[in-house]
Amino acid sequence: MFLASKIFWLLAQPLSLAFFSVLIGFLLALRGRRRIGGFFGSLGLTVLFTSLFTTAGSYFLQILEDRFTRPSPEPAELSCIIVLGGAFENVVIAGRGGIELNQAAERFVETVRLAKAHPAARILVSGGDGSLSGGYAGDAEISRTFFEAFDIAPGRLIREEESRTTFENARNTKDLLIANGLERCALVTSAYHMPRSIGLFRSFGIDVMPWPADYRTSGNVRLGFDFTQPSLNAQLATTAAKEWTGLLAYYLLGRTQTILPR
Repeated sequence: MFLASKIFWLLAQPLSLAFFSVLIGFLLALRGRRRIGGFFGSLGLTVLFTSLFTTAGSYFLQILEDRFTRPSPEPAELSCIIVLGGAFENVVIAGRGGIELNQAAERFVETVRLAKAHPAARILVSGGDGSLSGGYAGDAEISRTFFEAFDIAPGRLIREEESRTTFENARNTKDLLIANGLERCALVTSAYHMPRSIGLFRSFGIDVMPWPADYRTSGNVRLGFDFTQPSLNAQLATTAAKEWTGLLAYYLLGRTQTILPR
């Protein structure tokens, strides 16, 4: 399932979909099937234009980011903080060493802040190597060095190093929570990723407190044209498409009870 999902997404993400649609349309036109070839060509150009020159990606990502909010006021006590991996540049670290973070760095920055504010809380880091090769250190393994840099004792950490997907995050985390007698933990992940994460954790009967971080939108995006930042628009469209596809796929596979959890 993991390999199939990786291959599917390589082909189905917006820019890949646009390219292959145009390519199929061109090949069909060469074989004299101009009508259907024109359809595929037009589909590819439409996807490309929408990804590059509209706010569609930001808009649909914003819907996901607005789904859950942090508790207000902040709880006086936390027994546990779960943070999902995906914030470390594993390939770069393998080649150059050090600690390299990507755009999802706020997941771990917010976890450090919570850990400082709640010194008795345990920190469960869930994240193995999600690459196709499986030859790199996962986020849970790398995180020990990261937290030590902020004077967070290794004894506070619980590391789940096997998961490669959000489904595996939830499944493997459940066993560790039971083994350590932890419950009602804060769940830290990217805001757009929170609905899918909550849906999966609930399906395993894990009661968590949503703690979104790593926002990618301003919160007041409207659908429209945007010719000022095509590369960023394409990136946001790809992220939004991946997350909505994941929500639908997990629901159709019976892994969650609803497409968009509340």
